[in-house]
Amino acid sequence: MLKNYFTIAIRTIRKRKFFASINILGMTAGIAACLLIALYVIDEFSYDRFHVNADRIYQVGRHNNFGDQDVRSASTCPPLADALISEIPEVESVLRLRSGGKPVIRYNEKVVTEDNVFFTESNFFDFFSFQLISGNTKTALKEPNTVVLTEKTARKLFGDENPLEKLITIDDGAEKIAYKITGVAADCPGNSHFRFNILLSAGQEDNYFKYNAWLNSGVFTYFLLRENSTASVVEKKLEQLVSKYVAPELKNFLGNSLDQFRKTGGVYSFYTTKITDIHLRSTSMDDIEPGGSMMYMAVFGGIGIFILAIACINFMNMSTAQSASRAKEVGLRKTLGSLRSQMIGQFLAESMLYSLVAVALAVVLCLLLLPAFNLLSGKELAMNNLLNVQFMLEIGLMLLIVGVLAGSYPAFYLTSFKPVEVLKGKVTAGFKSKGIRSTLVVFQFAISIFLIIVTAVVYTQINFMQAQQMGMDKKNVLLIEEAQKLGNNAKAFRNAVSQQTGVLKTSFTAVKFPGTYTSLVMRNAHSDGDHIVSSYWADFDSQDLLKFEMKEGRYFSKDFLSDSSAVVVNEAAAREFGFVKLEGQEILSSPNAYVFVRHHVIGIMKDFNFDSYHHKVRPLAIFLDRTPSPILMVRYEGNARKLINNTSKIWKQYASSEPFVYSFMDENFNKIYHLEEKIGQVLGVFSGLAIFIACLGLFALSTFTAEQRTKEIGIRKVLGASVSSLSMMLMKEFIVLVFIAFVPAATIGCWVSSQWLNGFAYRVEINLFIFVGAGVSAIAIAWLTVGFQSIKAARANPVDSLRHE
Repeated sequence: MLKNYFTIAIRTIRKRKFFASINILGMTAGIAACLLIALYVIDEFSYDRFHVNADRIYQVGRHNNFGDQDVRSASTCPPLADALISEIPEVESVLRLRSGGKPVIRYNEKVVTEDNVFFTESNFFDFFSFQLISGNTKTALKEPNTVVLTEKTARKLFGDENPLEKLITIDDGAEKIAYKITGVAADCPGNSHFRFNILLSAGQEDNYFKYNAWLNSGVFTYFLLRENSTASVVEKKLEQLVSKYVAPELKNFLGNSLDQFRKTGGVYSFYTTKITDIHLRSTSMDDIEPGGSMMYMAVFGGIGIFILAIACINFMNMSTAQSASRAKEVGLRKTLGSLRSQMIGQFLAESMLYSLVAVALAVVLCLLLLPAFNLLSGKELAMNNLLNVQFMLEIGLMLLIVGVLAGSYPAFYLTSFKPVEVLKGKVTAGFKSKGIRSTLVVFQFAISIFLIIVTAVVYTQINFMQAQQMGMDKKNVLLIEEAQKLGNNAKAFRNAVSQQTGVLKTSFTAVKFPGTYTSLVMRNAHSDGDHIVSSYWADFDSQDLLKFEMKEGRYFSKDFLSDSSAVVVNEAAAREFGFVKLEGQEILSSPNAYVFVRHHVIGIMKDFNFDSYHHKVRPLAIFLDRTPSPILMVRYEGNARKLINNTSKIWKQYASSEPFVYSFMDENFNKIYHLEEKIGQVLGVFSGLAIFIACLGLFALSTFTAEQRTKEIGIRKVLGASVSSLSMMLMKEFIVLVFIAFVPAATIGCWVSSQWLNGFAYRVEINLFIFVGAGVSAIAIAWLTVGFQSIKAARANPVDSLRHE
């Protein structure tokens, strides 16, 4: 029976090769897109699941609210881990990580700069499931001044040479320390919420993990939950640690008890995040690496479903269009004794055959497109992601769903009619009704218009973020990093750089924008209340280089010796401190948990965005640094490549053994929106694909419609109808459907776009032209798709048309 089903299905496909090709092409494109999106989503949800105890590993975060600034941070205090293991029985083990910055690594004559460097503890490879290729997992990080490298880093330093037991020097700018290599780890999987290149032992007595200040931060703390315990119990007991250890320090620091602090709106607490939730569901503002977004997963999933739905609709549309001829076939088969169940099986077999061919072609297409998709999405997906058991099962499920969904109309609707009525032609008129086809076409183009609108809004917001100055000029600014490596040559280096053609201004600063150097607790010297204020140190030329404006007062000047104890704040800070006027204002800043330093305020600058556009401008304070800071900013005009080449030569003159590290300020800002940019690119590609598949179906439908109206067209031409009027008659019904599709698409598109834009403190307004452009684009696409076939049919010889019947 199955053999008979598929034999007839193949004959039907051969009979209508054109429509079969359209169906298979559309379904192949739709399924391939859906598979690629599924690969992406599966990879996003797989983060950190490779750890053996992933279901029991948690990260501790810190929730603070000082001075109306609410902060949820993954950075915690050093002593927290010891208290977790000693005072909370539900915790089986703990582990701490601390960033080691971007130090210079030396081995003999080889010098490299490496990122993703962490200090950690000896149980690292027992706690996590990262693979240690060489060395002992128990002892690799046990002794002071020992280090584990990844394979990639080891090859960079040693080539094919065995690195074990060799010494390397790590220079973090403050000191140079020799470390012995005690292990080589496999390169970190791409689906880890943090990736390391170098792990440094924190076994020495003076390491940061030993500091006992609970109001400090800078450590990432993880714990392994005991089996049959819950994280909620741990969180309740973390509250007890706050009362026991944090409260006394808050009392000394603020002069208020913990209860008084909370009554005024202050918050100090700890929260937990399961390690498998960090990438997509973290609520922390400063995770080790930027995570993904559950909202974007929903968007991607929705696009995949939409594209697959459009492909299935094409099949169903062609089935309804050809329903009259297939209805006669159904009537004849029933007359000859076929059961309805057999007819349903026949139509589903045809649909499954289409699906089988389309899925096979889609898998091949996925393999071919995978490198391009990786480039587009920023992933590192490989062939084995396509061929694993889970994904193959999902492909099989997709085959079944697509087959049943696409073949549902002919299988269940056409087989429901009585054979006598069909053979007498009583249901022919019903089959010519365009209700079902029209509804499906409207749905297709509603999805297409919706995707056009959302894509346009995303690109508009990205362009807005990249183009806006937001109070300072970030373009044409070169940042030369690690300037502290120049030592006493820093000023001479700056002078040499300043003398180059095209260099307009140079300035030393302690901050690599975006972001700031640190956040300090500050007070208005004349009123109560603590505030968290972002801060950095800069020299006298910072304002001229960055081109931010002063609202009141002045910036630092060499003419005033007292500026060494002065501060310049932005409008946001002035509002928080409650400054009514500038004259006589002073603030107290706390460089550590117990000491406050007095500064007189000499100026209030207009707010400029030094961070992400997702958040409003935060309070900012700039302090004067008379000594060269770690970063030299260079404002230039002209050829950037020439400037870099010349500056690197000057660098070698003053720091021959140090690597030359640089970046551009505008590129650093743009990296913040890397995720949004990737989303925009993916949306653009898949929106185009959805429109392409919809057009395939529209083209096939218009072709079939022209075929069905061949006799009508011939009679109209004999009676004097022009080619333009005939082609417009054929196109009109489809253009009207696009108009109808615009209304729900625009409504839903507006709502979704608004929800997405609400995630930005600075955002574009949704422009009416975006909706008009989307509607006009859809109409133009439909007109071009249908127009060719309509004009071709209208220009046919009427004699041939009338012979058609």
